[in-house]
Amino acid sequence: MKSGLSLLLIIYFHLIPVEISGQYSVKGRVLDKETGEPLAGVYVILGKDTGTSTDGQGSYSFTTGSSRIKVSYSLLGFKTVVREFSITAGENILPDILLETELQTINQVVVSADRIEHKVSELTVSVSVIKSDFLSRNHITDAAELITKTSGIEVLDGQASIRGGSGFSYGVGSRVLVLVDGLPLLSPDAGGIRWQWLPMENISQVEIIKGASSVMYGSSALNGIINFRTSDAGNIPVTKFFTEAGLYCSPSNRNWKWWNTPRIFSTVSLSHLRREGNTDIGFIVNLFTDNSYRKFNDEKLGKVSLKLKHNSKKTPGLNYGVNLTAGLTDKTDFLLWGNAVDSALIQDTSSVSFLHGRFIAAGPFISYSKSGSFRHDFRMRVQSSENRFPVKTKNNAESFSLYSEYQYWKKISGFISVTAGTSVLWNNITSNFYGDHSGINAGAFGQIEIKPDERLKLTGGIRIEQNILDSEADRLVPVFRAGLNWQAAQYTFLRASFGQGYRFPSIAEKFASTTLGSVTIFPNPTLESEAGWSSEIGIKQGLKIGKLTGQADFSVFYSQSDDFIEYQFGLFPDGTGFRADNIEQSRIYGTEIEFMLNRSYGDLNTSVSGGYTFIMPEDLRSISSGQGPAYLKYRRKHSLKLNISNNWKRLEAEASFFIRSKILDIDDVFVDPLTRESILPGFYDYWLKKNKGYFAADINAGYYITENLKVSVAVKNATNTEYMGRPADIQPPRNISLRLSGNF
Repeated sequence: MKSGLSLLLIIYFHLIPVEISGQYSVKGRVLDKETGEPLAGVYVILGKDTGTSTDGQGSYSFTTGSSRIKVSYSLLGFKTVVREFSITAGENILPDILLETELQTINQVVVSADRIEHKVSELTVSVSVIKSDFLSRNHITDAAELITKTSGIEVLDGQASIRGGSGFSYGVGSRVLVLVDGLPLLSPDAGGIRWQWLPMENISQVEIIKGASSVMYGSSALNGIINFRTSDAGNIPVTKFFTEAGLYCSPSNRNWKWWNTPRIFSTVSLSHLRREGNTDIGFIVNLFTDNSYRKFNDEKLGKVSLKLKHNSKKTPGLNYGVNLTAGLTDKTDFLLWGNAVDSALIQDTSSVSFLHGRFIAAGPFISYSKSGSFRHDFRMRVQSSENRFPVKTKNNAESFSLYSEYQYWKKISGFISVTAGTSVLWNNITSNFYGDHSGINAGAFGQIEIKPDERLKLTGGIRIEQNILDSEADRLVPVFRAGLNWQAAQYTFLRASFGQGYRFPSIAEKFASTTLGSVTIFPNPTLESEAGWSSEIGIKQGLKIGKLTGQADFSVFYSQSDDFIEYQFGLFPDGTGFRADNIEQSRIYGTEIEFMLNRSYGDLNTSVSGGYTFIMPEDLRSISSGQGPAYLKYRRKHSLKLNISNNWKRLEAEASFFIRSKILDIDDVFVDPLTRESILPGFYDYWLKKNKGYFAADINAGYYITENLKVSVAVKNATNTEYMGRPADIQPPRNISLRLSGNF
């Protein structure tokens, strides 16, 4: 009875407006400075713990216990405004707040290029930034799919290539380093990217650095880095969820359709971020199932993540916490097709391998900083994974790694700052596939940034690193980088950079020994490290004409590598098959342009973005031997992307278009008359007919049922284009998904 009465009193005092001693009521509006129109969705933040947002009329209200307040007003695409007010008892109506549009893309802040925060416009290297809303609009749950939709990047069966820096190496030895909040997430054994364990549900933004980044990040950053930055909790708790179901349509080649019942995929995701006192809390739960369009290629995956971050109240600038991720997967990878006539989507049963996978990672961290003066960061990641094959037990593998890193940033004077640090990676591999191995990679780096003028920035850095595998130490490797950025005009930025890179071969490249179907892979313990360098000049131009804002970026790049590692097919001492070998030299040069434009027409907001990349990937062995130029394998000369998105009141719609030219060269084994039919029946004739490049399109549309609830539909490969990545890897036909998502 007492508890019921208490509940009624609580409801009464929440519903009946009463004036409480010491409380001040505040109201106000936020408008567009140029048009005078009200702005909806503006974050109105009071201090550190209180916040609200404007409604459709640009209005907001809150109560406070202080007579003097400091309020921040922020909205994507507009400059943040901070105001201080003195208020009195009773109701206070604040003056209208006018927000001014800004070149949001020019002023985006990234941390990946120099390990400290910089605006994109101030960098000396090319950077692409993907915001989290792109994922939700396009129903993207696979990190590899997200990256391959970016200009100048292609992912071939899990192998990422930035500007042609990598081809296809059977899932091992990535030249692109993937990071989560600045810490590497590559498999210790194969050196491949663990796409499935990336925290897609809590992404703030993805930063892609194009070009050698080994000075700041070490081995495996030879071709660039991809940094997935997770969101921190804000003043307002945020809960997000979505549930999605979709199905694969019939392929354009009807002879390939092998199923009689719908092939369905589905995802359920829940995430929450909140601040409790001085502690930020975030968690993610995600479940995914895929009844694939390819036979013997199904997948089930579940993962959970927890992020804790405490900001010390006693010691300003001190924060510490931990990131935890765990997951399980059951899947079957697709390797070889049955034949090109009617079984291109049916895996050859001799190569079918069922996999049970487990992944656990824990990342404690501590940071201490004083704004504008110095910063100390110490971070770790303990990572354990296991792959079990119930049938092909000889491929079983288990790995454990411990990565630790210390970084120090100091502003020495008004125009000089330095960054320095050390990193150590310890790996232990237990495997029937590779054998048992352990290794240590240790490095130290330093970089100086000089701004002799407000418009000019110069950077230079060095890293020294050593790799020890099974107690055998490799040589010490020094690499260097240098760059400059000059602001030639208000929205015009010129840049130039040079950077060296290197990569130690992965354990899989050196020691993998197995037979997959008709494919035999041999080990090569004498495999050497690869090294190279890249250079670039570029210009970034901002644009602001009335309500039209945007930017364009143009760059010319050149890179060269020595002892380049690629799998070669041939006759080796143990027989005929594939083996990783060092080729003498390679070079890649080309040009890239990216752009983004935004325009508002009353309630209609339109964005157009895209990019074009041209590369010339050359194998210098044939040139030096007098045979003329030859192309590196699994590269394309041309790639083009165009994206158009519109938002009108509660409706949103988007279309993306992709054009890629043909693959220039592949492994000889797939075209040699003596071997091609035994590995991929019918592939050679298919290759001659179909390797002509492709055009594909994705479309999506969404409707906000309420301010916080949205229903959307996405059609991927709406053109139902038939195309492949590496040989026999036919990409998904048209597929349609329906999603219900919420943001509270």
